[in-house]
Parts: sequence; structure tokens; C-alpha cells
Amino acid sequence: MKDLREVTPQETKKRVIEELQKIYDPEIPVDIYNLGLIYDVNCWKDEVSKLNHCKVVMTLTSPTCSMSDVIVDLVKTIPNRMDGDLEELDVELTFDPPWDQSKMSDEAKLALGLL
Repeated sequence: MKDLREVTPQETKKRVIEELQKIYDPEIPVDIYNLGLIYDVNCWKDEVSKLNHCKVVMTLTSPTCSMSDVIVDLVKTIPNRMDGDLEELDVELTFDPPWDQSKMSDEAKLALGLL
């Protein structure tokens, strides 16, 4: 088994993205990553603990999204699902720039009949 302190920030970022792809907007049958709600995933190694930290910058389809708390909470709990190699994950919620359909992956557009 790999020493968790040896897990690189790049490996952690890949795992975080995999976890983001498991979170679905309850009102849309597409995961939040492919929906284009994730603007940035930045991971780095903490100098003291030698464990990885990440920051996710994300938005919602609308500032009045009724499921906003649920979606953001699911993102914040990603470290609980990552076997201890992510010590902390911060979530920054932004509406600048606002989300629009151009941010969706082709896979998401196809799933929603937009292609």
C-alpha cells in the first residue's frame, strides 16, 4: 500500500475529479463536473502534514438553485470518500462568470439532447 504522504497533488486532483463526476445535480441527469459547474480544482501538498489539500472553485446553474446546499455539501465531503489521502478540501462558490450551457462537456450536451 502506498504511503499516503507520497500521493502527489496531481494524483489527488485526478481522484477529486473522479469524485466530482459521481455527484449529480438532482434536477439534471448529468454530473456536476461534465455539467460545467466546476471552474477549477487546485491541489497542493501541505508542508507540515505532507498530506494533500485541494480547493474547488464551482458555481451552480442558478444562484437560486434549490439544491445548492446539498450539492455544495456533497463536494465538501469528498475527503471522507478518499481513503485519507486528502486532508482538506475547500469549496469556493462563485457566480462570476455565470454558468451557461457552453460550459457543458459534449457528453453532457448529448445526454440532455442538446447535440
